[in-house]
Amino acid sequence: MTETPRPPLTTTTSIWPAAFVLLLGAGMLVVFMILNVVTDSPVATTTTIPIVVGGLTTQTGAGSGDALLSNCHQDGEPPANIYSAFVLPSPTRANGPFALPNSGAGDFDCHRSFISTTTYPRLLGYYTNQLEARGWNEFSSGASNGDPQLLFQKAGSDTFYWVLGITINAHHGNTVDWTYRIYQNSSSI
Repeated sequence: MTETPRPPLTTTTSIWPAAFVLLLGAGMLVVFMILNVVTDSPVATTTTIPIVVGGLTTQTGAGSGDALLSNCHQDGEPPANIYSAFVLPSPTRANGPFALPNSGAGDFDCHRSFISTTTYPRLLGYYTNQLEARGWNEFSSGASNGDPQLLFQKAGSDTFYWVLGITINAHHGNTVDWTYRIYQNSSSI
């Protein structure tokens, strides 16, 4: 049995079903983009700073953190999102000059001693509330020598991590001698 060769069957495959799926997907994308533009409302940025009833208030005016810690804010260091931590409880006064141990060489480091009329637990509570509301994370409490201390960390907009420390040097009744220290850290803790 020998068959005579015949030409292949002619069948045409339509591209329209695939095109329909593609056009349907593109149409849905356009519809959702239009819905997004129409219903998009700008996000209102708010900063909620806590007010603790019975807690310490933030010092303002000539004795504010901006004024008493101004020498720790030089040449764009620390960046703006870190600078918001320059707050002091009321009433607080400086107990000596500020210090820049590295003086521009290496990582940024600045500290200053203060005296506040309060108890040290209230002072530490003030910083816990204020700094956590500003996006800082507490990662340590208590110094290696046993002194009361809090350490906070936050990522700066300059790609460095920043550490802020509040260390109680001495306390007598309602007077607390303490140190505010902020420094740049090259990695997360």
